[in-house]
Amino acid sequence: MKHIQIKSVIVSTLFILLASGCKKILEEEPRSIYTPEFFKTEKGVLGGITSQYAHLRFIYGQPYYYNALETGTDEYTYGQSADGNHKDMDLSGVGNLTGASSRSDVLWGVAFSNINTASGIIENAAAVGLSNALIAEARFFRAFDYFMLVQTFGGVPLDLGAGELKFNTTPSRKSVRNTVPEVYTKAIFPDLLTAINDLPVTGRVTGGATKTLARLYLSKAYLTYAWWLQNPNNIPTYPASPRTDPDGHDAAYYFQKAYDIATQAITEPGPFALENTFYDVHVGGNDRNKEMLLYADHTQESEFYNGSPITGFQSEIGNDGRNSAVWFVTWNYTNIRSAPNPDGTGAGVSSVQREAAQGLGRPYIRMAPPIGVFTNTFDEKTLDSRYDGTFSTVYRANWPKGGTTNATLYNANDMAVTPGQPILSFLEYQSQAVGLVYPTGGSFPGKTSNGVGAGQMPGRADFVVAPNGISRLMFPGLWKMGTYRTDNAGGLGQPNAPLTRPFKIAKFSELYLIAAEAAVKGATTVAGKTARDLVNVIRARAGKWKFSNKDNAALVADNSAAVTAATPATIDINYILAERSREYFGEGLRWFDLVRTQKWNELAGTYQICGTAAGDHTPVTVTRTIQPFHYLRPIPQGQLDGMEATPEEKAAYQNPNYQ
Repeated sequence: MKHIQIKSVIVSTLFILLASGCKKILEEEPRSIYTPEFFKTEKGVLGGITSQYAHLRFIYGQPYYYNALETGTDEYTYGQSADGNHKDMDLSGVGNLTGASSRSDVLWGVAFSNINTASGIIENAAAVGLSNALIAEARFFRAFDYFMLVQTFGGVPLDLGAGELKFNTTPSRKSVRNTVPEVYTKAIFPDLLTAINDLPVTGRVTGGATKTLARLYLSKAYLTYAWWLQNPNNIPTYPASPRTDPDGHDAAYYFQKAYDIATQAITEPGPFALENTFYDVHVGGNDRNKEMLLYADHTQESEFYNGSPITGFQSEIGNDGRNSAVWFVTWNYTNIRSAPNPDGTGAGVSSVQREAAQGLGRPYIRMAPPIGVFTNTFDEKTLDSRYDGTFSTVYRANWPKGGTTNATLYNANDMAVTPGQPILSFLEYQSQAVGLVYPTGGSFPGKTSNGVGAGQMPGRADFVVAPNGISRLMFPGLWKMGTYRTDNAGGLGQPNAPLTRPFKIAKFSELYLIAAEAAVKGATTVAGKTARDLVNVIRARAGKWKFSNKDNAALVADNSAAVTAATPATIDINYILAERSREYFGEGLRWFDLVRTQKWNELAGTYQICGTAAGDHTPVTVTRTIQPFHYLRPIPQGQLDGMEATPEEKAAYQNPNYQ
């Protein structure tokens, strides 16, 4: 194809994988163009392997693609400042998802370019003397990209112009989509099986591909394919294909394979393990931890090695692989005001200023979590640490960092507040909202404090919002993915620059939930690894506390016994999905989870949330129209425009009902 979505030659900007303090990094000479001739040299092939890791930045952390993975699920809807991209994805009657508006085009464009690069590595590496272990890295990423594509679009092309799974160097504007079974059995499974065999136990570089990583994705691919074969809710597939396996296996066979591979990876973890607490997994500065199997890397140390700017006021997207997804799920806390006078009057002061801190960061308000996240998914917030380790729920005063010299300001109930104290809090439970009163607008009559329509309760200096008051305007931020920097020098730092943290893609913990899901679907289990056993490994960790974000203080507690005791005796798919949301909330996995299990409409077909105006805390129920064809995203319009085909052929290429 001539169109950029499937490239005829390799054209990519190469970046470096940099781990702070680690000597084992990927080094390469930056090039703007990869020619087929250069690709037949050792330097060219090694550079191509480096680019396999670099391409992750153009997918993960890209905010509009992130929107495509979360908006419209039970984790997120559109926020007060949403544009058409977000409203289209919500499927709630405020937009229209089409091949031109769907931001899954981000994946299509990046993945096919990288697949062709991977095929070039596989074809040329042996000739230039590279080891099977290095070739296996390319095999892993080719399978990784195809797995992402087939889950998103259904069957996709295996032939990019030179033959199936061949390196293409000749411009071609023709394309034929393979079926879902062909993509799995010809590309994904063989590449991952070879990768498991040839990859090292310990990565050759920090963040490099390993046997454990390949086992994670093979078990997940087996699991997803098994669901596809079973098709419990009669969801259509495209291109049209019988729900049969070319090798004659049924869904039960693949559920068992998923369980076996996942439990093997748990038993033979190599250097990987669960972190001691959920907080440890996500606290800034510990991103490259022992639980992380794959991430899109970034660094604060260098703009070039970060892959995007590290200072200044930057846009959310660019051509440089910037990480800015979390901006979309951050509300504008900077609109909170505290008063300079004891009677709540005077020129209101922004008492919580925009700061490059994990609990704050840059607000965009494009996406908002519905109320059910706080009343259903995270219904237990006292024993289970994951609510506290996921959200920013208390916004503390930091006005001196912005140059305001007042020692004291006046907040809710005209009570005095000082730097570091809570200015606005989201209550954990609706039952805590005793005496809660909201203003009808941004502030109470005659007061300059508040400004955002939060409520107040007797005896509290912080403004408050109860779970049922979560709105498209005001909602807890996503602490787990927030900004982390070490160069703030006591000030506000660089909150408007893209994040310099790695974007987490795959964790060791997911192996437990993949195996548990396969067990629920009928896989024969071994002693000590029933579905409940596996889930309780994750839940036991969730019961361990090290730090309280809410209180901004150390909190050492072990509630593992109580958390695991609360696990149902019989685990079902809905419980697995709830557990996955508690563990991976907002990390870009939710749409795939709901599509895989065909639970999207059941779990996200309606949601509750308050409106967009300050002071609006009246929940409304919103209904989404999630139809069977929505379980596939539309082929990007740019792909169709670049094809040499008749209108009828283009219509047949597009997924049904998106014409």
